[in-house]
Amino acid sequence: MPTQRPKNEFDAVVVGGSYAGLSAALQLARARRRVLVLDAGQRRNRFTSHSHGFLTQDGRDAAAIVAKGRAQLLAYSTVTWQDGSAVAAAANDGGFRVTLDSGELLQARRLVLATGVVDELPQLEGLAERWGRSVFSCPYCDGYELDQGSIGVLATGPLSIHQALMLPDWGKTTLFLNGAFEPDDEQLSSLVQRGVTIERTPVARIAGKADVVLSDGRIQSMAGLFVMSRTHAASPLAEQLGCAFDEGMTGMFIRTDMQKASTVAGVYCCGDAARMAPGVAHAVADGVMAGVAAHRSLIFGAVAAV
Repeated sequence: MPTQRPKNEFDAVVVGGSYAGLSAALQLARARRRVLVLDAGQRRNRFTSHSHGFLTQDGRDAAAIVAKGRAQLLAYSTVTWQDGSAVAAAANDGGFRVTLDSGELLQARRLVLATGVVDELPQLEGLAERWGRSVFSCPYCDGYELDQGSIGVLATGPLSIHQALMLPDWGKTTLFLNGAFEPDDEQLSSLVQRGVTIERTPVARIAGKADVVLSDGRIQSMAGLFVMSRTHAASPLAEQLGCAFDEGMTGMFIRTDMQKASTVAGVYCCGDAARMAPGVAHAVADGVMAGVAAHRSLIFGAVAAV
């Protein structure tokens, strides 16, 4: 391995400096590889104050977990951190050329995409500003803290049945259909068995902490609300590179094998952009696998996933 290279050439460029990207970069750093982490500062859970369900970090400030991870990563001398976005990536000279929003060009032997996703919320007054605070998507992340209070599910389509059937384990649940769909007889039976209340009156807006204001003027106060958002990739890089995608429950995600290799040789993908199930613990585990696989490919050669 050469001791010196041009400053814009790296063994690996990790695009995304949140949980998955930090985890992937750490494995490469510990293998003494030259790594650049490019971060646009758009963590998916930036709207929430605390993270739950991650062993040893349960209940800790979500931003503090990232900050500590970054500090630990930057203690490795082969790591470079750069704030900014990648706007383009293409195969080049046996590796990849990455174009930054500043116009700067980077060359990487391997790419790790930990770019995350963007949540697409229903256009309902008062919903977006409560996202991550009293409106959530994952009961494992936020259900326990509602202390078995009343929970609302804002339907966005038939898949909202999944949330409504799960949430009674965390509190008395009401499913607000809001015209999104009508449960069939089998679904209605399942909801009744789980003790879910069904509200068909349209929702006018969300007020207070988590008050559902109905179109007839009634107000149903909830300890918290859950909604199944649609998602899309936060970065165009995977599509530009020709990575294959699969359809998940909430949107498209990048196809990878068990080692987080995409369908493009030399490109590894991890975190929410490359899996159906979100969560900090999942993202960290994904990053470990992607970083280790990227390092091994530098030794033994990159193989694209099938």
